[in-house]
Amino acid sequence: MHLREHAIVLLLTLVLGVGLAAAGSASAETVLPGGTLAPGAVAPEPTAAERVLDRMTLRQQVGQLFMVGTAADRADPRTRAQVRRFHVGNVMLTGRSYHGVRPPARVSRAMRAQVSERSTAGVGLFVGTDQEGGLVRVLQGPGFAPMPTALVQGGWAPARLRSAAYRWARELGRAGVNLDLAPVLDTVPSPRAARHNPPIGVYDRQFGYTPRVVSRHGVAFVRGMDRGRVATAVKHFPGLGRVRANTDTSADVVDRVTRRHDPYLAPFQDAVDAGAPFVMMSTARYARLDPTQPAAFSPYVVTTMLRGDLGFEGVVISDDLAHARQVARVPPGRRALRFVAAGGDMVLTVDPAPLPAMYGAVLARARTHSGFRALVRAAALRVLTAKEREGLLPRARGTGRS
Repeated sequence: MHLREHAIVLLLTLVLGVGLAAAGSASAETVLPGGTLAPGAVAPEPTAAERVLDRMTLRQQVGQLFMVGTAADRADPRTRAQVRRFHVGNVMLTGRSYHGVRPPARVSRAMRAQVSERSTAGVGLFVGTDQEGGLVRVLQGPGFAPMPTALVQGGWAPARLRSAAYRWARELGRAGVNLDLAPVLDTVPSPRAARHNPPIGVYDRQFGYTPRVVSRHGVAFVRGMDRGRVATAVKHFPGLGRVRANTDTSADVVDRVTRRHDPYLAPFQDAVDAGAPFVMMSTARYARLDPTQPAAFSPYVVTTMLRGDLGFEGVVISDDLAHARQVARVPPGRRALRFVAAGGDMVLTVDPAPLPAMYGAVLARARTHSGFRALVRAAALRVLTAKEREGLLPRARGTGRS
């Protein structure tokens, strides 16, 4: 439906509503309990994402729930084949590439060349990477401007950071990247605490030492990237700024401080309110939230807090579930199942090796359990809705960015 048609429908709705109210009539709800339409109600026109979803096979829907890694300067033949065989809908450029824009652009083109009606129903790929700044910067060399640590960025005026993020996004776009797995919105309490915070503070990945500073600069980064036509994934909900070990290299990483409605959640809330399309989940455990399982596997953290308290309606992506020591004791297939069952949408596996087991487990459960199949469908729709906005849907590019 075009914008003018939307306006006409809205105007008619308002006029009819006023008329009914003036006549003292009690108007019925359009949608009745249970999701059925009231008598005489007109079903809303499906979105482009909904139309694409309806013609996808279950295998293709499951494929949209995965992001698989490939070296940034060399197209991994396993990942390339997985787009075709397992209908994988998203890839991540990993490692380090020091030779400028051309190598990652070649990798991106090689991956996108696998998109077809048979593989992904013609839906384009999110091509992501880690481009935060400082030591966490996958793409470097000619065509990529210097990108300091987030702590340095946090000392800039937000307007300056927003402009810089726009330029960085344009560079990523030339390399074929349309999703930056950044910014970090974890708040480290102090410079002293940073020395004992291996995942964030040791590498100056935080914008600052208060939620207010992290919020202002995180939102500036998100908005600058968005203006440069690159989506962002804010991370790592509900925060890694107060742990004392790294989930990538240690097991039993526990945050014993963060609670529901914690002030340190404010940067995530502000980013959600600013329209951040992705939120990445931490794999740490949070003793005051759900002490029995990592946040990425917790329905309480994903659904009750992130979806409910913060009102996030976008794509929930996991932190890496391939190599993280924190989840190593869980078999790969179970990792993917637990994440989706908790309300997650996109499983990140930087190594293509576990993908067959992960994909197979999700597909098998979706085939045999209607409730889980509904979760898969809802997750795939959220991914496709994000892709609609980025112009990645077939025959729907006009609905994306202009």
